[in-house]
Amino acid sequence: MKVLIAGGNGQLGWELQRSVPEGIEMVAFSSSALDITDEGAVQQKIDEVKPDFVINAAAYTAVDKAEQEKEKAFLVNSRGAANLAEQAFRCHIHMVHISTDFVFNGRAYRPYHPGDPTDPLGVYGASKLAGEKNCLAALDEDNLTIVRTAWVYSSHGNNFVKTMLRLMAEKEQVGVVADQVGTPTWAFGLAGAVWQIVQRKISGIYHWTNAGVAGWYDFACAIQEEALNIGLLNKEIPVVPLRTEEYPTLAIRPAYSVLDKSELWQKIDKKSEHWRVSLRKMLKELKNG
Repeated sequence: MKVLIAGGNGQLGWELQRSVPEGIEMVAFSSSALDITDEGAVQQKIDEVKPDFVINAAAYTAVDKAEQEKEKAFLVNSRGAANLAEQAFRCHIHMVHISTDFVFNGRAYRPYHPGDPTDPLGVYGASKLAGEKNCLAALDEDNLTIVRTAWVYSSHGNNFVKTMLRLMAEKEQVGVVADQVGTPTWAFGLAGAVWQIVQRKISGIYHWTNAGVAGWYDFACAIQEEALNIGLLNKEIPVVPLRTEEYPTLAIRPAYSVLDKSELWQKIDKKSEHWRVSLRKMLKELKNG
């Protein structure tokens, strides 16, 4: 089995490369090596590699910046996804497309099911939803898997965990929003789920995050506690809970973005770890270099 990965330089792309199962030949392209917004380049790489699967881990993920760069966000997240999906259809390839909790409005009273109505609040979520729709329009349902995830971090790349570690080392205190709730997700575990989807050729729309629930404030407190325990930080500072209105941003973020993972858990016979367990593992990895 041969798999082409777009967005190989991102957090998930990196984790996919270091966790590729035996029996799978993988070809990963960074965003500079394969610009998914370039239809001709996508066709060329597909024809060169001749993969059985395409994993789209490429995305424009600057949530606030997207409000000012709408055209760019849609070009990557919508048109780029369409380019990959159309070439996958042409060559009878199964596509795994990675999407986001931001397709929902965050006003739910329970974890979001994959079939729940979508209603993005900003440009980033709207562009990712448009990408989902383009994939669904281009591909037969048997040859497409959409995986929505949330709050992704890794020892590779830039993310909330690394930002908190830097700020906690530099500042006397940090303020973190406490009234936005979701689930922190280690990209390594997400990569494992994606590889199982590929190996079992599972199609449909699913959700995957770590298990459990947290606010950003809870996440930050856990980062500090775990990092202190293993010596990644050498001093404890106050972490101050903030209301969303006390920390204004260009983009409106979902207040509640917990995703229901039960359908995918059953399909791949694998439940994800609690987010705190994964955080601990990732921080140890970060410390060990």
